[in-house]
Amino acid sequence: MSTADNKAEEFKGRAKEAAGSLTGDDDLKAEGKADQASSSVKQHIDDAASKVKEAAESVKEKLTGH
Repeated sequence: MSTADNKAEEFKGRAKEAAGSLTGDDDLKAEGKADQASSSVKQHIDDAASKVKEAAESVKEKLTGH
């Protein structure tokens, strides 16, 4: 999932949470919070994967001299 997708999911979650708050719909509010949490977890996973990839490339460069 791309960063843009994660941001879109986060925005959708914020909108659901706000709509739930305005209408008194606790289920919708909770769903919005869950969407935001899911987006945050996915972003952290993407960030960690990027760091692992960068580290692997760095090691490869050191081993091959390129």
